[in-house]
Amino acid sequence: MTETSVKQAPALASESWLQRRFKLQQRQTTIKTECLAGITGFLAAAYLLVVIPGLLAVGGIDKGAALTGTILVLVFGSLLMAFYANLPFMVGPGIGGSVLVGITLAGDGISWPIGLGIACWSGILFFALTVLGLREVVTRSIPASIKLGLTASIGIFVALLGFRNAGLVLANAKTHSLGLGDFTSPGALIALAGLLIAIGLQARRVPGAILWAILLATLAGIPVGITSLPTQWIALPHTLTPLLGKIDLLGAVNIAFLPFLFIFFASEFFSTMGTTLAVGGEAGLLDQQGNMPQINRPFMIDSIAAALGPLLGIPAATALIESSAAAEAGGKTGLTALAAAVMFLLTLVLTPIALMIPKEATAPALILIGLNMFSGLRKVDLGNFTEGLPVLMMVMATLIANSFGTGIAAGLLFYVAIKVVAGKGREVPLSLYLLAIPLVYYFATLTHH
Repeated sequence: MTETSVKQAPALASESWLQRRFKLQQRQTTIKTECLAGITGFLAAAYLLVVIPGLLAVGGIDKGAALTGTILVLVFGSLLMAFYANLPFMVGPGIGGSVLVGITLAGDGISWPIGLGIACWSGILFFALTVLGLREVVTRSIPASIKLGLTASIGIFVALLGFRNAGLVLANAKTHSLGLGDFTSPGALIALAGLLIAIGLQARRVPGAILWAILLATLAGIPVGITSLPTQWIALPHTLTPLLGKIDLLGAVNIAFLPFLFIFFASEFFSTMGTTLAVGGEAGLLDQQGNMPQINRPFMIDSIAAALGPLLGIPAATALIESSAAAEAGGKTGLTALAAAVMFLLTLVLTPIALMIPKEATAPALILIGLNMFSGLRKVDLGNFTEGLPVLMMVMATLIANSFGTGIAAGLLFYVAIKVVAGKGREVPLSLYLLAIPLVYYFATLTHH
């Protein structure tokens, strides 16, 4: 045996294990593609390491501890998704849940330990419904037109997030509406340059096009002050001591908190369902009916993460919509989630490097991915207004509410209402009529909180 063959043997054995464990050949992907997709997903979601602790800090949670907790939840949830579900989804805290605990509940005088308790009970409820199989029943009862339109609804949310991160779209405080930002600002110019680079590389089918665009935009931001080089490249993680054991589960058991519990539950339920189906569709993992085989597995994982996350001070863990960046980069298996988890794990000591990536550099990825997701609308029968109108309503509600979970809930409620008033109520499954009752309550509580 030659020296070369001896060196190659461990690599071939490792590749063989990865092929078997993640079924790479079965899903027509490669180790290189999956790892690049995981890194791309990580970079697209890295801004959460800044946003989540910042939102929770408003409500009194220690920011440093929240950063460590955020990373640990991202690693734990994504590893579960990799090895249990074998899906390319990152799992971590959603912005909506952090806003609810850090801003909404705190504004109503509810302490963050109780807020975390409410979030934990919501996760436990998630877990119970998942074990009973009820989440899968609800998902399978969703009309085909709504499932087809999910990608467009989530696409508009992702694209708008990208435009806002780039500074191309701003919220006008006077008119309470969206307006154009300053396209000549350094941040906007870096984002536009990154977008053009990503489009150019994708058109030429360059592997890791979005990843290269993010890295090049980050480098381009250095001379104009958008990218700030860290003073130190390695830093020890902050301690979790300020958060461990501080959750108040008993204090959260109060009938007065029921509306908040339901808002937590409903928004995360539909967000996770929408992300799973939309990103699964991007990765080619859905069947002909728009359902995902063994969908209870990702549901089980996000419910576990949602229940355990508050114990670390981090509420509302869910399948991240930023996983669409990984799917767009070719991710189809749990190896993508594993690669992303490894990257997040490294940030425990390399946090300064991860935080160096400006949101303007990741914005082009979100814009391009979100706009590409609009292609799902062509599959919807828009000529049949009882099928097409609820989908368009869902997209508009997502834009107006700035929440794709709320948008999906609105689309389902509109579907039932439109079918009934059009005299086609028999086309609505009984399960959707039953689902409409808590949805009405959800919107009633949402408008008051």
